[in-house]
Amino acid sequence: MVVFYVSVTDSTESPAEATEQQQLSLSRAAARNLATTTKSAPQMQEISSRWLLRMLAWEEATGGTYRVNRRLTYSVGDGRVTFSNVGTDISVIPQELTELPLLRGFDDTDVLTALAERYEQRSYEPGDVIVEFGNRSDQSFLIAHGKVNKIGPGQYGEQTVLDVLANGDHFGDETLADSEDIWEFTVKAVTPCTVLVLSQRAFDEILDQSEALQAQLAAFQAAKGQSQNEHGESAIDLSAGHDGEPDIPGTFVDYQSQPREYELSVAQTVLRVHTRVADLYNQPMDQTEQQLRLTIEALRERQEHEMINNKEIGLLHNADMRQRINTRTGPPTPDDMDELLTLVWKNPGFFLAHPRTIGAFGRECNKRGLYPESVDVGGHKVPAWRGVPIFPCNKIPVSETQTSSVLLMRTGKEKQGVVGLQQTGLPDEYQPGLSVRFMGITEKAIMSYLVSAYYSVAVLTPDALATLEYAEIGRES
Repeated sequence: MVVFYVSVTDSTESPAEATEQQQLSLSRAAARNLATTTKSAPQMQEISSRWLLRMLAWEEATGGTYRVNRRLTYSVGDGRVTFSNVGTDISVIPQELTELPLLRGFDDTDVLTALAERYEQRSYEPGDVIVEFGNRSDQSFLIAHGKVNKIGPGQYGEQTVLDVLANGDHFGDETLADSEDIWEFTVKAVTPCTVLVLSQRAFDEILDQSEALQAQLAAFQAAKGQSQNEHGESAIDLSAGHDGEPDIPGTFVDYQSQPREYELSVAQTVLRVHTRVADLYNQPMDQTEQQLRLTIEALRERQEHEMINNKEIGLLHNADMRQRINTRTGPPTPDDMDELLTLVWKNPGFFLAHPRTIGAFGRECNKRGLYPESVDVGGHKVPAWRGVPIFPCNKIPVSETQTSSVLLMRTGKEKQGVVGLQQTGLPDEYQPGLSVRFMGITEKAIMSYLVSAYYSVAVLTPDALATLEYAEIGRES
C-alpha cells in the first residue's frame, strides 16, 4: 500500500512570514552584535608622494635665517614685465619697466609713467614678421600675450630658432641707447600676439626732457663696459699660455655686498581633541595619535605647496629669468626636455612636473616612437629622460588654459644646487623641523596642540634651477 503525504499551508500566511520561518541559523545582522570589526587607520586622499621633500638635501638654519653668499654679479635686469588691461586695451604698469635692462634701478615715477603711456599696442597673426634681420633697431617691444620665435642665421646660412619669447618677455629696449644699431635677428609670431611698442623718437623726446633719465642712460652704458664673465659675475683676471716674463695680472674675488637671506617660513595649525574622546575611545587606535598624524600630513602637503608656489621662496618664482624657457610647439616634447638639460647640465638631479604634464610628455614621446626608460629610486620605478628621473608633483599648478610648468634642478650644498632649509632640535620636536606643543585644556574640556612646521628652500646658484613654462597639456592629439 502506498501512502501520500500532502503539506498544506495556511493561505493567509504572508511571503515574509514564510521566509522568516524557513531561517535555520543565526542571521548575519544578529551575529555582528557579538563580533568586532577590523578597522583601517583613517585615510586621507590629500596625501601625495611629496617627492620634492624627499629628494632635497636639507641644510640646518640654526639662527632661523640662511644667507646665500655669492660672487658679485652685475644685474642686467632681464626680468619680465606685467601688464594691466581694460577690455582689449592693454597697458604696461609703469613700475614694471624697471625690469628692462636699460631702466634697472630707475625710480622716477613720472618718467616711467610717461614712457609707459608712449607704448603703442599692436596685434600680429601667426607667421607675421615683427622685426626683420638687418633693419634699423629703433623700437622696444614688450610681449603682452602670445609667443614669438627669435630667428637668426645659422652656421651655414640656414635660419635657426635662437630663442622663444612669450608673455612678459621683451626685446629691443637696449637698442634705444644706440640708435645706430641694426636687428641681428628676425622675430616672427608663432601664435596670435599682442605687443606693446615704444619708438626711438618717443623715447628720445622724454630723454631730452629728463636729466634723471639721461643719468640712467649714462650709467647703463658705463655698466656695459664692466669686466664680467658669461654669467654676469665680476671677472677674475688670469693669465695662461704665456711665454717669457710678462706681468702677471693681480686680482681678487668680489662678493655681493647684500647677499640674499632666506628666513624660515612656518605652517601652523591648532589641533583640538575633546578629553572624553581621548580618554574613552582609544581602542584599537589612539584617537589623539590619529588626529595628529593626519594633521601633520596636511602640514607637510602645505609645506611642499609653499616651497613651489610661494612668491617669496617658491621655486617657480625663484628661477632666474635666464633659466626660464618656453616650449617650441606647445606640448612638452623631448626637445624641450633636452633644452632644460642644457640649462642645468652640471649634475642634473631630477625633473618635477604635474602628473598631467608627464602624461602629455608621454604622448609626445609616443608620437615619435620613443619609449623613455624608467629608473629605480628607493625601490620605486619612475619615468626618466636621459637617465634623469621625472617625479610627479600635484602642487605645480595647471592654468585655466591647460598649461603647466616643468622644473629641473640640481640639489645639494656641495653641488651648489637647491637645498631645503630647516631647524632641528626645536622644543617639543615631533619630527625634524616640526614641533607639537601642548597648549592646555579649556573650560569645555578640550585639549589643544600647536603643530608647527618650519621650512624654506634656497637656490644657491642660478644655474641650479630651470623651468619650462607654458607647456600645453590639454591639446588634443
